[in-house]
Amino acid sequence: MTKRYDVRFPSGSVDCSAWFYEGAVGAPVIVMGHGLGGVKSMRLDAFASRFAAEGYSCLVFDYRHFGDSEGEPRQLLDIDRQLQDWASAIAYARSRGSESGSDSVVLWGTSFGGGHVIVAAARDGGVAAVVSQCPFTDGVASALATSPLVAARVTARAVRDRVGSLLGREPTFIPLAGPPGSTALMSASDALDGYLALVPEGKTFRNEVLARVGLDIPLRRPGRHAGKVTCPIMFSVCETDTVAPAKATLRHAKRAPKGEVVVYPDGHFDIYVGDAFDRVVVDQIEFLSRVAPAVKPQ
Repeated sequence: MTKRYDVRFPSGSVDCSAWFYEGAVGAPVIVMGHGLGGVKSMRLDAFASRFAAEGYSCLVFDYRHFGDSEGEPRQLLDIDRQLQDWASAIAYARSRGSESGSDSVVLWGTSFGGGHVIVAAARDGGVAAVVSQCPFTDGVASALATSPLVAARVTARAVRDRVGSLLGREPTFIPLAGPPGSTALMSASDALDGYLALVPEGKTFRNEVLARVGLDIPLRRPGRHAGKVTCPIMFSVCETDTVAPAKATLRHAKRAPKGEVVVYPDGHFDIYVGDAFDRVVVDQIEFLSRVAPAVKPQ
């Protein structure tokens, strides 16, 4: 059994909480982060356990303001701060890896985090490899996949929260996932059940964030950084993705100099569980074994 440790690392003025899976001596460290409002207990342990079984070390972290990490106000989804958290996690992973004779770091992100790893790898030229799973790559494409009425209501609530924050008022929240047609950041037919299915039984989870992020998401296009990612990068794309449209992701993935694309006949939330999970994690392990092996050949 791979040993897992509770660790913390500094990011900005706070500490982020993480799990560190201790792999083989000299193995790369896979830095892993979740998607929109997700926390590490929402099936990231399932992926990390499979990678650790192959000999990889893994650092699985919560963004500041979420989960077990520090940061006030709670449930503040600040994209620039999350990218800082990725940079801090990478630095910490390198320090842990060097203790066992390796400073090789792999990035693994899913959904919103799948977009973050594209940007993080483009900024850090020393990353060995990247896995970008069902990634959010294009805010415009995601906005166009939402009904205009829902988009208008989300924007109105986001403006209310942003203005309220400037006036010192109590924050306005918005659900991360909601029923079809509801005022939520994700309101496709599979969003609510699919998202909440990732929460472990018996665990509590706040299905909400400060609404102001609704103004920022449509402006972000992390896929445009794909052309600057010089290391091997695997895009695990869901063909029927209702949250991060596959067409936009495939367009951006073509620009990655060492990009590899695998398309699955599944929805955005399907590949975290069941047979779809097994398929995607096996493919990711095969990719990593080629481009950043856990055990170097003799």
